[in-house]
Amino acid sequence: MTTQVLIVGAGPTGAVLALELARHNVPSLVVERAVAPPRHPGVDRLTGHAMGLLRRLGLAGLVRRYGSGAAEPEDVEWRTRLDDEPVLVSPQPPGTGADHRIPAAELTRRLRDELRGHPLVDLREGWTFTGLRVEPDGAVATILDGAAGVRHAVPARYLVGCDGAQSTVRRCLEVPMESLGRPARHCSVFFRSTDPRLPAKNGTPVAVIVGGVTSSVWLERVGEPVWLGWAGGPAWLGRVGDAAHGDGDSWVAHLPVAPEEPVSTDPVAMLRARLGEGLEVPEILGVAQWDDALAVAVAYRRGPVFLAGEAAHRFHPAGEHADTSLADAVDLGWKLAAAINGWAGPGLLASYESERRPSALLDRELVARTLETRRRFGRLSAAGAAPEILAGVLRQEAHRPDAGALAGSGVLAGSRVRSGGRAPAARLDGGEALADRFGRELTLVDLTGELAGARLAAAAARRGIPVTHLPVADESVRSQWDRPLALVRPDGHVAWCADTVPADWDAVLDLVSGKTT
Repeated sequence: MTTQVLIVGAGPTGAVLALELARHNVPSLVVERAVAPPRHPGVDRLTGHAMGLLRRLGLAGLVRRYGSGAAEPEDVEWRTRLDDEPVLVSPQPPGTGADHRIPAAELTRRLRDELRGHPLVDLREGWTFTGLRVEPDGAVATILDGAAGVRHAVPARYLVGCDGAQSTVRRCLEVPMESLGRPARHCSVFFRSTDPRLPAKNGTPVAVIVGGVTSSVWLERVGEPVWLGWAGGPAWLGRVGDAAHGDGDSWVAHLPVAPEEPVSTDPVAMLRARLGEGLEVPEILGVAQWDDALAVAVAYRRGPVFLAGEAAHRFHPAGEHADTSLADAVDLGWKLAAAINGWAGPGLLASYESERRPSALLDRELVARTLETRRRFGRLSAAGAAPEILAGVLRQEAHRPDAGALAGSGVLAGSRVRSGGRAPAARLDGGEALADRFGRELTLVDLTGELAGARLAAAAARRGIPVTHLPVADESVRSQWDRPLALVRPDGHVAWCADTVPADWDAVLDLVSGKTT
């Protein structure tokens, strides 16, 4: 048994990576130790960028079908107590609320269904990765077939660890995680309650952050589902509602636990200690203990072995930052495919770490800033700070609850065409998205009106570099794109752009394909 690409882990990151490879006609072997579908009722939050990545693979409809629909922009209300008037209402900038939410377990199940039905993906469930040997021309993994009790040595040209925060692949590579602060212990309690003090499931989308004695509480109402969280720990309480259980009364509480504090065996008591003794008796759905830190792997690659998703970075709550993991999968997927299909130089695969790791570091800083803002608000509220002082502090913080999620793409979208940035979203005069016209590999968007890009695409083809020439004359696009020539990568990032035909097109192709750096 041999494979071009061995993917360890069939969560969303591993599944999207396999489907991205298949989009470029590259087969893969995916091993997943679990044999039963996941039951974790958490919710993944996907921004518009993540939805665009999934749309390329024909998966956006899956999220809309099994998720809770698009979430509208949220205002943020800061309160010293839940019954008090807000000390400040922070409106969100336009365009930050184009999110979709889907139960994490449902997303994983549906993506695995896609893997099972794809002719280029060999999904082996119940197979556990146990060891790794790196060789000059690839890697050899030791895989245990749980049902047969047989160990297999599987040679692979490339191996990717998508096996989560406790990644066995990462441990085999001896790649440490670089943490920002000390790990925090948590206990997650999944429960159902109709207590009237919990936020109603209907109403205007709003997030409410409430100060407390030891921590501040974050409540976010976005229709369905609703999220509620403790910010001082930080801990979070989120409604997993209609999409997960068929009702709007299911929640998950992520409760911080002090290092010396024993975890109670009575989850109802834990909930009441944090949410109030009068909390209506909840129905407990499940309990999980975990610890976390804002951590990023010091390296994303060791030779032919790569890390992606939570194996490479850990943020909390993980579902709020699914964009970062999906962007890892797409970025690495098309670059691996380019190497296997023979048109990439060594610099292209090297760019996976040089692009994605800084993106994770940026994400980590934004998440840390957001969490510290909530902690600071809780501390000042507990100290009895006057509302006007609290409001002044918050205005200085310029708080954005979703900033970390937005950073997951590495470079935020804009209205200008620039190398390294995402191609601006634009629609043709008839309403079709310009991105739907992009090719599977590189796409040369040509707004010159003279088909100047045709000979550039032909020159690339003679070198074996797949470039789709896309002439565009639509005024609606011209009004949004400020460069007449732009070479767009499969992940929607602009690899190169210019106002005129370059004097040395070969040099451009060498740089874009990784033959030079």
